[in-house]
Amino acid sequence: MVRMWIAALRVIPQVKPEEWQTFDLLTRWLISTRAAVFVMTFVSATIGGLFAAYHGQFHLGLYLLTTLGLILAHGASNLFNDLFDYKLGLDEANYFRAQYGPQPLVAGLLSERALLRYAAVTLALAAAIGAYLTWVRGPLVFVLAASGLAAILGYSFSKRIALGEPLVIVVWGPLMVAGSYFVITGHWRWEVFWAGLVYALGPTSVLFGKHIDKFDDDRQRGIRTLPILLGKDRARRWAKGLMLSMYLGVGLLVALRILPWPTLLVVLAWREFRAAWKIFSQEKPKAPPADYPPESWPLWYVAYAFVHNRRFGFLFVGGLLLGVILRFWGLA
Repeated sequence: MVRMWIAALRVIPQVKPEEWQTFDLLTRWLISTRAAVFVMTFVSATIGGLFAAYHGQFHLGLYLLTTLGLILAHGASNLFNDLFDYKLGLDEANYFRAQYGPQPLVAGLLSERALLRYAAVTLALAAAIGAYLTWVRGPLVFVLAASGLAAILGYSFSKRIALGEPLVIVVWGPLMVAGSYFVITGHWRWEVFWAGLVYALGPTSVLFGKHIDKFDDDRQRGIRTLPILLGKDRARRWAKGLMLSMYLGVGLLVALRILPWPTLLVVLAWREFRAAWKIFSQEKPKAPPADYPPESWPLWYVAYAFVHNRRFGFLFVGGLLLGVILRFWGLA
């Protein structure tokens, strides 16, 4: 059981209907919500929490509630996205979404009613946490939570009008990072906003990779993502620019003393950055290379962008934590 929880948090595992029947409720929820991508939400919330600690205003209970609420909201978003796309006729057995991981409805793992129940309960739990935090911190939390709800319900439609990528920048950056900081401290600080914006470039590069991977499928279905508007070659260049800008942004914020200097630890993600840069500099192969995990295909660009962003995000958090420790001991 625990092994499956860990597996679902690391990758999006392929499962058969007969296997599904043996899973506990949490395993089913983790697989259905594509929990492997929750790491991006965790990092965003933790950056906000560490900024609060850096400014001497950390509150463990509020940090944990905020992080849990954001992860539940992310899970609800993924569930509703699968439901809406299925109802709109976008997700089919041969579509990209159903190939890299089980789309619960397409794979026959859940009925529409069951998936809606999963989504509604998940969203209700997130809303309950949001209501409590609004009571604690005031109406701005409600505004932030309402914006997140609009993003959840609107994502399936936003990617049809090339707003998916801008939405990710706003949600995983200022909304989550600066919003988490506000919930924990009761204050809004623009330097946290800008730090969140720098980190959000990473999740946006992941979405670029995903939409480049499914470029042909999306174009055939009339979906208008930003890569569709830009074209494959230009979209790959944009994704490379986003990844490079993550490092330039951290360097600039360190120079401006918005980020503590240990945040420069992100340069240790250079190996993953070089690998992603190389992949985005060339066409996707027709078949997976011999050394490529077959269970990860047809993910290609998004896989390399995700691995890079995960490494960068953990180093960003580690650097901030080191900055907090040094400041606590009077060394920064």
